Amino acid sequence: MNAAFSERSSASLTQASIGARVRSDPSFSAFWILRLGFVVLPLLMGVDKFTNVMTYWPAYLSDWVVGLLPFSAQTAMYIVGVVEIIAAIGIAVKPRYSSYVVALWLLGIVVNLLLLGGVLDIALRDVGLFVAALALTRLAAQYDAPWGAKHAQGGRK
Repeated sequence: MNAAFSERSSASLTQASIGARVRSDPSFSAFWILRLGFVVLPLLMGVDKFTNVMTYWPAYLSDWVVGLLPFSAQTAMYIVGVVEIIAAIGIAVKPRYSSYVVALWLLGIVVNLLLLGGVLDIALRDVGLFVAALALTRLAAQYDAPWGAKHAQGGRK
């Protein structure tokens, strides 16, 4: 068993102890800030792919990508929206694994934006999100128990 998860049992990690730990342990609070951010933001962005309220999302696909698709750019955005919603759920459930998926997804978005051109500011922002997702992968390795671990998340004190 992983020694990082052997200190606390599932029963001892209550919401109150999580709250106290968030207030007292900077790395644990960073894990939760990133985790919550990568749940809320992809969820909102994924839902918006169906409504185009924030922006017209198909315009963010590079022409060569659209040319490869056997369907419309909006249909592609529906698929992207579903992936983003699934990614948000994955981070909520198991950030230890899904944070890698989110990081790779963001890297793909950055590549698409660089190929699109004219949106380097947005690509740079997404590089920042990619870096944050990588930070979440490292923190999740500490604070999110592997599948099958008998002890709850908690990490080392």
